Amino acid sequence: MQSASDRVIRVPVTLLRGRGKSVESSDRQLADLQKIADWMDTAFEIPGLGIRFGLDALLGLVPGLGDAITSLVSLYIIGMASRHGLPRVTLMRMGMNVALDSLLGAIPFVGDLFDVYWKSNQWNVAILRRHLEALPHERRKARGSDWLFLAGLALLLVLAVTGAVAILVFAVQGIGRLFQ
Repeated sequence: MQSASDRVIRVPVTLLRGRGKSVESSDRQLADLQKIADWMDTAFEIPGLGIRFGLDALLGLVPGLGDAITSLVSLYIIGMASRHGLPRVTLMRMGMNVALDSLLGAIPFVGDLFDVYWKSNQWNVAILRRHLEALPHERRKARGSDWLFLAGLALLLVLAVTGAVAILVFAVQGIGRLFQ
């Protein structure tokens, strides 16, 4: 007779990953997404400074087209995360990472420096990894932090837009005074 410690509980692989994905295929897909994120966010290093950047920052130097290409790569990562059954709020959080990267990254010069810091692809793959490795009760708890993140980011975006509008108004008024 087996003791309680000798018993093995077998859980079907599909319950671990959802939507009929095997652990091996999910791990392989996650590794592929991590490689993409590495290339986009941390492939290169500035010697002596330890600052890492990727193709996102380099392609961002090409006005318009570079940011569009990097956004499409980022959206691919979100699309793959969707296939793994992430909750909508978590996908929204990932989307906000990409939206902020795209919007602020499109600002000439400042956006290029921002792209070196803001590693949305790395963060999104980490979010996917945490979701896949979490137990069901941990997944529910994570959704709460996702809502908090979205609320904070929405507030930040409102403040950024308000600040941009205020700067624009002051700039237009200053230019108007020059021509009076």
